[in-house]
Amino acid sequence: MANEKILIVDDDKNICELLRLYLEKEGYATCLAHDGQAAIDAFTAEKPDLVLLDVMMPKLDGWEVCRRIRATGDTPVIMLTAKGETFDKVLGLELGADDYVVKPFDSKEVVARIKAVLRRCNASGQEAAEGRIEYDNFSLDMSRYELKIKGKVVEAPPKELELLSFLASHPNRVFTRDQLLDEVWGFEYYGDSRTIDVHIKRLREKLEGASDQWGLKTVWGVGYKFEVKE
Repeated sequence: MANEKILIVDDDKNICELLRLYLEKEGYATCLAHDGQAAIDAFTAEKPDLVLLDVMMPKLDGWEVCRRIRATGDTPVIMLTAKGETFDKVLGLELGADDYVVKPFDSKEVVARIKAVLRRCNASGQEAAEGRIEYDNFSLDMSRYELKIKGKVVEAPPKELELLSFLASHPNRVFTRDQLLDEVWGFEYYGDSRTIDVHIKRLREKLEGASDQWGLKTVWGVGYKFEVKE
């Protein structure tokens, strides 16, 4: 049985109650919030292992709540949205959401997504703890989510570091945008994959001028790679 705590955030109390019943049946502990500010307060007080987060809410919307949660660390966030537009999906990914579910949804599917995200995050943590990635003027320690360039710590959001870690762990191998979304965010994604371009652009700005021995390269018409001179 599971023992993780899930924070359920939705202004529809019926949805919250339904999800609570399903999750507690699976062995999860739950806590509830019905607006954005209550979500922040509950997140701080309860320290959940994962957050189910509705997008359209009073006081603070889900995007802002996700932004604030992500600023504190890498607690997994699954967005619940009634909107299916590509823009919403891209924005959620850029803010650091780990998955999203479009309403109306099947509660069993949500439970399955939660299990998958927690399993993936736990596995990532175990793999990251095994060591660090180092190149010329480059050190990435994912057990601490710490990037150092020329010996100095460079601040970057968790998803940027996870993307960089994945590419740097597979030097000179080209990945498509869809492959990177699947490997780093861990779910199938249909539609506009420009969020990868945004993350690569931000990473390049942070890595600019660090070394001529490696770099993030675009392979036109295919995707991206972490190129290392041999």
